[in-house]
Amino acid sequence: MDFRDMYKGKLSTADEAVKLIKSGDTVVFASAAGEPPALIDAMVANKKNYRNVTISHMFNVGKCEYALPENSEYFNVRCWFAASGTRKAINEGRAEFVPVFFYQVPQYMRSGIFNVDVLMVMVSPPDEKGYCSASLTSDYIIEAAKQAKVILAEVNDRMPYVYGDTLIHISEIDKIVETSHPIPELAPAVIGEAETAIGKHCASLVEDGSTLQLGIGAIPDAVMAQLKGKKHLGIHSEMISSGIVDLYESGAIDGSEKSIDKGKLVGTFIMGDKKLYDFVDHNPVVLLKAVDYVNHPIVIAQNAKMVSINACLQVDFLGQVVSDTIGTKQFSGVGGQVDFFRGAGMSLDGLGKSIIAMTSTATLKSGEKVSKIVPYIDHGAAVTTSRHDVDYIVTEYGIAQMKGKSLKERARELINVSHPDFKNDLIKEYVNRFNSEF
Repeated sequence: MDFRDMYKGKLSTADEAVKLIKSGDTVVFASAAGEPPALIDAMVANKKNYRNVTISHMFNVGKCEYALPENSEYFNVRCWFAASGTRKAINEGRAEFVPVFFYQVPQYMRSGIFNVDVLMVMVSPPDEKGYCSASLTSDYIIEAAKQAKVILAEVNDRMPYVYGDTLIHISEIDKIVETSHPIPELAPAVIGEAETAIGKHCASLVEDGSTLQLGIGAIPDAVMAQLKGKKHLGIHSEMISSGIVDLYESGAIDGSEKSIDKGKLVGTFIMGDKKLYDFVDHNPVVLLKAVDYVNHPIVIAQNAKMVSINACLQVDFLGQVVSDTIGTKQFSGVGGQVDFFRGAGMSLDGLGKSIIAMTSTATLKSGEKVSKIVPYIDHGAAVTTSRHDVDYIVTEYGIAQMKGKSLKERARELINVSHPDFKNDLIKEYVNRFNSEF
């Protein structure tokens, strides 16, 4: 059968499509900019048809109405990442957080640790051979499609067609819902003096020919703004963001010295602004690969001069990095931070660097300013990156190098890049803890 006829035969309304979900099913859907909002809304609207449906995903940007208190009798939410829509539900006990390294998610699906009954995904219109692109998310989508008993696809004509591990053929899809709505975008980050200083410090650690992993937010954007004078940079990153486009267009990125996937901008998901989405559409330079490739430490280690730049919430005197909890409360997830720390640390050329970049202080809801560099992590907080993995800690006040340093030396390095308002108190804690002059 011609795929066009197949396509027409599978067209459905969202309400009709979600009737294929059964009580007791586990529903997995694409996260970030790949969330299928029409299908999710229809699932919630038809909630009285279900009991005990489990919802699983990574980072979300949608309304997350399935996580509201009034929907708990219909949906069990088991997240692999906590974001704005699910954070409250997790911390109030109405949803479950499941710790997992991002690169392991497809493996968990293959082994049955993570069940997938229904996959809901937003895709591009099909190409001339009947393949839709999962577009802005590769990560675990293709493995989920292999494992799912039912695939529901929202075909949004505004989704770009992105090459790589993204293709789902019309024949694999059970129901198709056509939509046309804007893709979620990230608001431009506000870069202040602190972020600019951090960007300069980080850029000083990046050599020409390095391969980069960067996240989202003001600090990664500030770093990229300082890299425009570099040459032959490459990208092997969990996320491809808008700042990467500007850096590519400046000529700093060409991927010519990459060890693997030479010349390609490699990521596992994409999120940013319309300029980014237009840039990646049918662009042979952009390659989305599954997360068990992009984030696997063994693959990352094959990149020459690999530089990983991530953020955190707190660092203690030992170099323990807390990135996904605030005390006992789950704030986010591990994402790919540890994946890239370990991959860069295992770099085959021995030149890998892992950087935690953060402002030296945080402001609480009460307005109180607190130091992110602390003698001890908060009670109940989880260590994201261990003291054995930590490499560089960068604040607006400088660079603290951790590898090869004793505990006392680490504490001194960190105090030296702490905020002046907290330095004296930190020195007192140092003296008491190590029974030593600073």
